[in-house]
Amino acid sequence: MDRRTFLGAGAAFAAVMTLSPTLEAAHAAEAADGKIVELPAVDKAGGKPLMACMNERRSKHQPGRKEVSPEHLAGILWSACGVNNDKGKRVIPTARNRQHIEVYAVLADGVWLYLPEKHAIKRVLMGDRRSSFDNSGCILLYMAPSDDIFGAMHVGSMYQDVCLYCASEGPRNCVKYQKADALDAELPRQHGWKTFITHSIAG
Repeated sequence: MDRRTFLGAGAAFAAVMTLSPTLEAAHAAEAADGKIVELPAVDKAGGKPLMACMNERRSKHQPGRKEVSPEHLAGILWSACGVNNDKGKRVIPTARNRQHIEVYAVLADGVWLYLPEKHAIKRVLMGDRRSSFDNSGCILLYMAPSDDIFGAMHVGSMYQDVCLYCASEGPRNCVKYQKADALDAELPRQHGWKTFITHSIAG
């Protein structure tokens, strides 16, 4: 390789290196637009009696592809970890009220993080990612710190609440572990957090 060819190759390499951060930024912009959508208010005085919900709770291994309605999505996410009083506490108990929990909803139009304080969802990944799991209408990802000794307990409280909500309101559902970490590398999760388990739901 002569000097002119070497210098030309070096300039091309430098140009690529200069463009790389721009390309990465563009890819990140495509991955998540940060759109926030407010959810419908939850009817907190409705539903079946608790004993009836426990009696009627069932797991449907393949819930189906039917998407959940906005009203059901609102009730499902609020049941998982919504705020239920003016002190900001959640519907489930957490150790020392630290609230080290998150839930994501994998929907047809992206992956959305539930924002309990706003009762809203924020899109963190674009595109239909349901095929990363079992293609159910909605898949919830329950997340907590991997080294939190109370993490599994908190996650269990979340999915049990959602199971009871589904028994009351009708969506078919099943808690699953397979492929639980399928999107962990792409999600904007906090350092050291992981998806403990997933919850497949259909309208």
